[in-house]
Amino acid sequence: MMTTTLRPTGPLQHAADGALSRHFQVCVNGRPVGGVRLATDDLFGPSVARIDELSIDEPDRGRGRGTVAALAAEEVARGWGCERVEITVPAAAGAAVRLAAALGYVQRNRRMRKRLGDMPPELPAGSRGRPMTEAEFGPWVEKSVKDYARSWIDHGVPAAAARARSERDHARALPDGPATADTLLSVLEHEGTRVGTLWLSVAGDRAFVYDVEAEERFRGRGHGRALMLLAEAQTVAAGQRALALNVFAGNTPAERLYASLGYRPVEYSLYKNLL
Repeated sequence: MMTTTLRPTGPLQHAADGALSRHFQVCVNGRPVGGVRLATDDLFGPSVARIDELSIDEPDRGRGRGTVAALAAEEVARGWGCERVEITVPAAAGAAVRLAAALGYVQRNRRMRKRLGDMPPELPAGSRGRPMTEAEFGPWVEKSVKDYARSWIDHGVPAAAARARSERDHARALPDGPATADTLLSVLEHEGTRVGTLWLSVAGDRAFVYDVEAEERFRGRGHGRALMLLAEAQTVAAGQRALALNVFAGNTPAERLYASLGYRPVEYSLYKNLL
């Protein structure tokens, strides 16, 4: 009879902020066949655990070792007092995606990416982008914080934790407001009328769309596509050749738009409530 267990490779680690982490060997009848790291989430705090670095050695794959290891890691998380466990899976790792689904993990969001060419795309006739003004920034960021928190709430995160994460993420990404380095906050106008907003970061080795929104009364007229073309044009102008973004599961119009523009999933973020 084959028995799969987790064996700690060291003591439970306690960070100054209360975060916990521990690495385990995955063993079959005492024989190491892989490893897994479990940690409380650095963004959501001690009530949420993350399964990181789960791997099974090639000769032992396809025998249910990963399934048992994941379930054992969930039991450890319960022992830590966690109420939810999260995992990020590369889109190319089909077996891992299927395993997570079989274990009851639900997709919260996906990260998508597109390689860009050397020439910036043109905006539709009548559309142009301009920098967001100081006067526009305050109302925009207040709404952005609320909308981002609502997206987390709608995907299983308690309201207080969602609001705290949204405020923290915005503060980290916009430390100097509209003057934040390597950040472009833009307004899209069509024939002189404001129809949407764009928040683009061009820091590091690739650009990232933090927020893109066509104003509600102008939706369904192609302005979302124009906003994404503006993001691509700004990315190319900044010397970058890759653009990434995050989309929450269930946002079908956005998913269809990004797919039609050539964006492809690179990783999935999934979660499971521990009952």
